[in-house]
Amino acid sequence: MRRLTVVALAGAAALAITVTAGALGRPEAPAPTVDTVAAPVPVDPIARAQERLRLVPGAWNTWAALAVAYVERGRVTADPTNYPRAEEAARRSLELRPTDNGDALVAQGALANARHDFAAARRFALDAVRVNDFDADAYAVLGDAETQLGNAPAATAAVQRLLDLRPGLSAYARGSYDLELRGQVAEATGLMRQALETATSPSDIGFCRVQLGDLAWHAGDLAGASREYTAGLAADPTSVALQRGRARVAAAEGRLDAGIADYADLTRRAPTTEYLIEYAGLLHAAGKATEARVQLDLATASHALFTSSGGTDGLAGAALALAKADPATAVAEARAEWKRRQHADVADALAWALHHAGKDAEALPYAQRATGTGARSAAYLHHLGVIEMALGQTAAGQAHVAEALRVNPHFALGVIR
Repeated sequence: MRRLTVVALAGAAALAITVTAGALGRPEAPAPTVDTVAAPVPVDPIARAQERLRLVPGAWNTWAALAVAYVERGRVTADPTNYPRAEEAARRSLELRPTDNGDALVAQGALANARHDFAAARRFALDAVRVNDFDADAYAVLGDAETQLGNAPAATAAVQRLLDLRPGLSAYARGSYDLELRGQVAEATGLMRQALETATSPSDIGFCRVQLGDLAWHAGDLAGASREYTAGLAADPTSVALQRGRARVAAAEGRLDAGIADYADLTRRAPTTEYLIEYAGLLHAAGKATEARVQLDLATASHALFTSSGGTDGLAGAALALAKADPATAVAEARAEWKRRQHADVADALAWALHHAGKDAEALPYAQRATGTGARSAAYLHHLGVIEMALGQTAAGQAHVAEALRVNPHFALGVIR
């Protein structure tokens, strides 16, 4: 599935989301600490907050803003060592104002989401809402957390509240993601186009184009995806996410060398576990097994850095283990993640890990749960079909595999397994 890449203040929501026509047409330049951005803003928010704190060291709200800025830097640079700095800044804010400090609670929620501790993020967001029920940032954090925990109705409610309080790019993006999770791709695309209309900065335009390109990609529309990624890179040439989209399209079109070259560059700039695994997959597809193993070693190091900085990511751990032909570890990672949250991505990952471990009967209910959300995911459908065929349910399995290829014939490009 498409994922919104967010600081803590961006994410998902909405089967029943409603937005007034006036709100949808309202131009807005989203605040960087609220809306997802693809690159740092021209004025460094960390330097700005630090300068303010030199003048007013007791400014509790500035300490909270500094915490969010460190979370954002960690996301943009793919450097999770910023997260302990964010944690310290939020702690200082709470020391200065221990009660009714919604800003610090939002910052803590943002950090928890970035570290994938979605249960903690939910607690912080709910505490922030109790401080101020009109705090749009708190509802942004809450929408993220509820979505990733698999609490779809609660996520919808949180994002609807955000849309009511502050319609704009990040709220529209959340709504779009939720609609996609429920299989309403046309509606999700329409809402992202409304988000694009509100975007004014290069980074925000690039972000919207990433989401639109990913929607097209997952629907198997290579031409549409290519148009969005190309338009996005024209607005924001620095975007790693747009470059990743361009690389996937190139590889799907048979231009594997171009895709590999893009991945080589983007993983130097953003060496995330996910990107490194994808890069290794393309190298493997190109017959470059030794180079692929090097990237998997780097992915292992990236995952270790994330966890040592306070993060938890069983999905990445499971994907990495499968890429390294270690299904037992993949099952353990996915099981642990499932205990933390019941998102469809986790159900799918656990099903696929169990399949590779030879436990198809146990895998089937998880695969059915992933597809049961209504999401139009080629990967979900393919995994369900393969598991069904392994259990002797040949007709159902073949039908699901064929449906997966109709949704997106390129979904498994470069996958090592």
